[in-house]
Amino acid sequence: MELVLATNNKHKLTEIKSILGNSFSGILSLSEAGLNVDVEETGSTFEENAYLKASTVCKLSGKAALADDSGLEVVALGGAPGVYSARYAGEDQNDENNIKKLLSAMENETDRRASFTTVLCLCYPDGRTVYATGKTFGKILFEKSGDNGFGYDPVFYSDDLKKSFGEATAEEKNAVSHRSRALRSLLENNTL
Repeated sequence: MELVLATNNKHKLTEIKSILGNSFSGILSLSEAGLNVDVEETGSTFEENAYLKASTVCKLSGKAALADDSGLEVVALGGAPGVYSARYAGEDQNDENNIKKLLSAMENETDRRASFTTVLCLCYPDGRTVYATGKTFGKILFEKSGDNGFGYDPVFYSDDLKKSFGEATAEEKNAVSHRSRALRSLLENNTL
């Protein structure tokens, strides 16, 4: 079975392919599936956004489609940035500006607990839809630590790894990340 990954995010694409490794073949990027689409994330939950992307790509490609919506949820910020993680800094959104806004918002906070959440949505051409969720827990650092990964990785201290995702190798991060936990759930339930 061919599976189209419903993302234009090169970092997510690389990470998902790395995590699935040899356990699943036939993974196609949007461009490999002949698609040039960018689905707007208009949902108010990770589930809604993942479904919007997966269902759209499934309909356009006629193939099974897997979409991911992920975000950082910070306890002291009431769960923010959440579904707005990628565009947290508004019009000036990029990893650096998102981190700056987060660190500014956290400047006087003592409760630095946070988690990353991934919701995967797998849509099949026959109409079946399957979801899987993965979480990883940690805290927000006071400054960046490490240059690896992407997004908020340099300021997210992983409880599992005892270091920031920015300091972790791809292999270390993929062993405990929210995305890998959600993907493993799909694999363990024989959904993929």
